[in-house]
Amino acid sequence: RVLTVERVTPARAEMQQGQGGGNPMEEMMRRFGGRQGPQQQPEQGQRRAGQGSGFVIDAAGYIVTNAHVVGENNEVQVVMADGRELPANVIGRDTATDVALIKVDAGAPLPAIAFGNSDTTRVGEWVMAMGNPFGLGGTVTAGIVSARGRQIGAGPYDDFIQTDASINPGNSGGPLFNAAGQVVGMNTAIFSPSGGNIGIGFAVPSKMVQHIVDQLRDHGSVQRGWLGVSLQPMDQELATAMRATDSKGALVSAVEPDSPAAKAGLRAGDVITGINGQAVASPRDLAAGVADVAPGGTATLAVLRDGTAMEQRVEVGTNPANVAAATKPGQPGQPSLGIALAPRRDGGVEITRVEPGSVAAERGLRPGDVVVRAGERDAANPQDVVAAVRSAREAGRPSIALQVERDGARRFIALPLRAA
Repeated sequence: RVLTVERVTPARAEMQQGQGGGNPMEEMMRRFGGRQGPQQQPEQGQRRAGQGSGFVIDAAGYIVTNAHVVGENNEVQVVMADGRELPANVIGRDTATDVALIKVDAGAPLPAIAFGNSDTTRVGEWVMAMGNPFGLGGTVTAGIVSARGRQIGAGPYDDFIQTDASINPGNSGGPLFNAAGQVVGMNTAIFSPSGGNIGIGFAVPSKMVQHIVDQLRDHGSVQRGWLGVSLQPMDQELATAMRATDSKGALVSAVEPDSPAAKAGLRAGDVITGINGQAVASPRDLAAGVADVAPGGTATLAVLRDGTAMEQRVEVGTNPANVAAATKPGQPGQPSLGIALAPRRDGGVEITRVEPGSVAAERGLRPGDVVVRAGERDAANPQDVVAAVRSAREAGRPSIALQVERDGARRFIALPLRAA
């Protein structure tokens, strides 16, 4: 069941999407939520049809699409294959992999699509892309898998399937099928100087989609492991200087204080060549391996230090930059503040994102504000804010006071802990 996902987009968001013409990479690498007709500025709250595609993965009404299709909205509109228009709640989104999970109440079980194993997909294998290109309606195009494991600079977890099946604006979030009718990927990006199809498209592998969707369904967000190191790739010259046998591995260029890596004794200059028995040929391999370890779990690293091979056990932490005070949407009684947080080296917790329409936005919070106190506790890291919100909710309090610093001035702001 392939369908169309629509959203109500504020004028400001649409204008931001139209910017960036001066960057060649932005012209070449495009996410393709559909855009039809002339580039006119829509009125506030105007619905934009054909923003993207999606597919039902569960008879209960769970639908997968791209995170950039749903944007920052908590609700979107879904047009089913039979023409029904249904509102959908956004269960969760993961911008790092561009995967989102939404849910509709169709009043009856829906036909669902089965996932296949993207790991067994081979270059040259026939695939079919389905979606809603240019808002025309359900469309099927065919091609082959051109390459696997493509990195296109979209994020630290790039692992795209490249295909020459014709995909265009509006296909975003649609499924990529193999010849057995199984979903092996989700259409996500195209390589195009014009914005149209030139035979180079990219899909998120189904294995990654399933992993992200499971976490979004269970928790509303994705929790990835974190080491707290800065990495750089190796080359032969560096390998010789580091007394390594070859240029494979991830070179640690810096270790954050009080991070899991620092507590485990990792140092700048260490070369990490493996994690949990899997070879690490580049920083991307290590980032993916660490992300697969649940926060609080233990990872065994193969480390080359001063020419000597050794193993280092690390208790993986939670990336503070990914901690958000907003909790899973749709859970009655849970607070949804709508802010994303990151630690600051000089103290306090910086607000890095404010969701439009959230209680934080209504109270005037904005990115760049620094939270120095939440409830009765000082805010030294994002977890302090999350813990304070959770404590206030469990105590049945209707709101929580945040002490916020902006432009050198501090003030308290009361945020209602209304249900999401």
